[in-house]
Amino acid sequence: MYRLYDLLKLFLHACFYYADRNLYTIRAVPFADVRSIRRHTPALGWQYIIVVLSFGLAFPPLYFYNGGVREFLATVKQHVLLVRSAEDANVFLVNDFQNPLQRTLSSLELPRAVSIASVPSTPVSVGESSSQQNEERTDVRASIPQYNGTQRQKGHDPARDISIQVLEKFSLVTKFARETTSQLFRETHSNGFGPLERRNSNQSALDYSHESSEYKEDVPVQSPVDPDPLEFDKLSLVWGKPRQPPLGLEEWATFLDSEGRVVDPKALRKRIFYGGVEHKFRKEVWAILLGYHSYESTYAEREYQKSIKKTEYETIKNQWQSISPGQAKRFTKFRERKGLIEKDVVRTDRSLSFYDGDDNPNVNLLRDILLTYSFYNFDLGYCQGMSDLLSPILFVMEDESESFWCFVALMERLGPNFNRDQNGMHSQLFALSKLVELLDRPLHKYFEQNDCLNYFFCFRWILIQFKRELEYEQTMRLWEVLWTHYLSEHLHLYVCVAILKRYRGKIMGEQMDFDTLLKFINELSGQIELDAILRDAEALCICAGENGAACIPPGTPPSLPVDNGLFYSQQDDEVL
Repeated sequence: MYRLYDLLKLFLHACFYYADRNLYTIRAVPFADVRSIRRHTPALGWQYIIVVLSFGLAFPPLYFYNGGVREFLATVKQHVLLVRSAEDANVFLVNDFQNPLQRTLSSLELPRAVSIASVPSTPVSVGESSSQQNEERTDVRASIPQYNGTQRQKGHDPARDISIQVLEKFSLVTKFARETTSQLFRETHSNGFGPLERRNSNQSALDYSHESSEYKEDVPVQSPVDPDPLEFDKLSLVWGKPRQPPLGLEEWATFLDSEGRVVDPKALRKRIFYGGVEHKFRKEVWAILLGYHSYESTYAEREYQKSIKKTEYETIKNQWQSISPGQAKRFTKFRERKGLIEKDVVRTDRSLSFYDGDDNPNVNLLRDILLTYSFYNFDLGYCQGMSDLLSPILFVMEDESESFWCFVALMERLGPNFNRDQNGMHSQLFALSKLVELLDRPLHKYFEQNDCLNYFFCFRWILIQFKRELEYEQTMRLWEVLWTHYLSEHLHLYVCVAILKRYRGKIMGEQMDFDTLLKFINELSGQIELDAILRDAEALCICAGENGAACIPPGTPPSLPVDNGLFYSQQDDEVL
């Protein structure tokens, strides 16, 4: 029998597209294991199909970059019975026979066992059509009941053999797998991710077999909240990998050559993405992740750069330090920025011992670095929230000059968040709304109906990268995950979606309006489980694929620096 893999090889232009292609490979799949094929034709982007197995698991989208979906389905029809679903014209059911027993026999591929039943049938040649084969199976099915009635034969019972094979097949489907994979997706209308066909809408043979009580599912209680089209307690198990321990010093050394160069930057970023970094050597790793040092730099080159950059920093700092009181009286912009910075730094993370107490020198360093940055980037200057971004960097680097240049590298990416016209924030909030619409249409519709479609309740999350939502250590771990650039430079938007989906039941169940929602979001501070959210965000990003990338307009500020060093070309600046 042809396998799905054999037909896919005929369409080499179709391939999975993900950040890490090694996670998804095309394996040989018998058609007997395939329940349906869903065709997707989005308004923007490439056509793709989703293959759903008989027990509910769905493979990731398979994209056809140069067309060919129609031809692929036509080829499939030559080998199996392919029927368009009456409920959804884009769903094609594979070997969907009306009688459950016939469907079972087809799915188990038991032609020899059935032929033993001494049923009159005509042999089918290789060249005969699938419809003729189906007729033969229909004849066989009609005669099967004779072994279940009073005229049961003694001794060898072919029907009993079939039943045993059926039960053996079903025993492989554990309760865990059934619950985990039965409905990863539900109906999301036209958002590009339709439902996996429910088992109860087109009953499989499992429902007609002698099913033990542990396999029976309770009837769900009706709720005023629309069902989540992506159940992430289940989806995370499938796509969101478990978190790993932080990268340790010994393991870090394995990523470097004898002169200190990072041998495999991608492998390093992937490792940090899944586990973060131990705090005691974050200083060295953050400088590379942020672009202050390049991955290709040696120990000697990094030390040399530190000395050069320290001199440059002192030169810039001297520009504002040399302003006399008389000059300051005539320099309104300087006085305003200096005053705002001095007010903000005394309120930044003062609960930490690193910034605690009166006349704390680290608080003064925060002020000096921010003032120096306002002269380094005079057009942007200083805005509230920048002190929140600088605080963890100074805490890790413990050096004024290095903290400044790491902050400069970070602001090359997050700077648009603080533009006066707020275009950077608006573009990210717009992208967030499109991602929620793609990945959770009922929740998006709820926001639309309650005048929450501007997503301003997520403003603080994006502006300072969840700095006030997490504990200090968790904030540093999240940031280094974002800076890896491993899955997406807009992973922070998927983190937003993951949090909203975690609390969607409460938001929609309590019918929160904008003011109530804003208060609720702000009160989530300290209650977010970072590891769970990161797994969900990873699953979301993988699930959205190209459709997710299409939701984010070109030029939307990324949360992650690029890898090509501290300073960026004019072309990169124009994109921002």
